Amino acid sequence: MEVLSSVFKDVIKEAVALAKTSDKIATVINEQNVYQIGETRILPLIDRIIDALILSGSGISGMEHLRALLDKAKTGASCLLLLEHYSNMDMPVFSYLLRKEPNGAEIADAIVAIAGMKLNEENSTVAVFTGAYTRLVIYPSRSFHHLSPVEAAAEANRSASINHAAMRKLNEIKKQGKLILVFPSGTRYRPWDPNTKRGVREIDSYIKSFDYMCLVAINGELLHVRQGDMMDDFVSQNIVRFTVGPVVSCADFRASECEKVEKAGIEDKKQAVVDVIMARLDEIHQKTEIEYRN
Repeated sequence: MEVLSSVFKDVIKEAVALAKTSDKIATVINEQNVYQIGETRILPLIDRIIDALILSGSGISGMEHLRALLDKAKTGASCLLLLEHYSNMDMPVFSYLLRKEPNGAEIADAIVAIAGMKLNEENSTVAVFTGAYTRLVIYPSRSFHHLSPVEAAAEANRSASINHAAMRKLNEIKKQGKLILVFPSGTRYRPWDPNTKRGVREIDSYIKSFDYMCLVAINGELLHVRQGDMMDDFVSQNIVRFTVGPVVSCADFRASECEKVEKAGIEDKKQAVVDVIMARLDEIHQKTEIEYRN
């Protein structure tokens, strides 16, 4: 298998050159630029990569649920999309397939993805791909894990300022007809590390503060994660299916699950709620996988 940076070298080079003319892609994040509007001029180049890899049979099941969620967002409700996460192409492929659907471009345009800071800062080429889509940048707590205590302390203030700014902006935009897309695992799934498929407990705070949500499972990958960044990942042709679950009231869901947690005597209620989210995503995923095999 070949890697992304090799197979699509010319397209990537063209995208990087175009990004240099844009003021929409910040490679250093601060509290003033946490909300970044997508650079749509780059979309056709990323779409060209997806065109070369995605196979017939790819698509989105449950578009009616997405349309229902967007209708609620248009009335001022705050709405979440909680997606499985297998590669840094998940958001690009979701957008690509949405824009192929009747009236799907309106849904794609309404999406604001919560993105970890390293997608902007760690690799300038990865930042180009990230920058094609509107996003709200945060500084994930797990980013501290590889730092020494001294380094972590130095980063704490920066993390706090970025995340406070991001949450202020989130509270502003989530009632403005947007669909806030979050990957509850917080990172791409790595088969050699099962912990990367466990949801992060901070997702409970999103569920608590939003009105409605849809769960979205992903079956099939064009980009296969390796050690290193996105540009080192393997590419392959594949069928990719997104399966969208029905619109769910966040308050009703959380109340029901918290009641079950209390009855079970589980201490970490937040993690327990997120564990249910991940289990339901996996149920949708497994059901879809069986349907394709048959």
